[in-house]
Amino acid sequence: MKARAHVFVSGRVQGVFFRGETAALARRLGVDGWVRNLPDGRVEALFEGEKENVEKAVKFCRRGPLGAYVQDLDVTWEDWKGEFRGFGIARWRL
Repeated sequence: MKARAHVFVSGRVQGVFFRGETAALARRLGVDGWVRNLPDGRVEALFEGEKENVEKAVKFCRRGPLGAYVQDLDVTWEDWKGEFRGFGIARWRL
């Protein structure tokens, strides 16, 4: 079963390799999408793939890498669209 999750992570989540660790895990799991820092200090990610693997990626975001302190995680489950191939680190844009 395919799933899509859009997450916003707040706390001490920038400057602790959150994006890099999230991308590495997503690639190992075969999850597509992206992760990026936001100018307000949060991290945003979009995961698509097998539901079990997307759930694992979301679970990682609940704690983050060593050095991170996740204060809040906002997850929105959406319909799978299949619009990505691979997982990347995106840049924030206006």
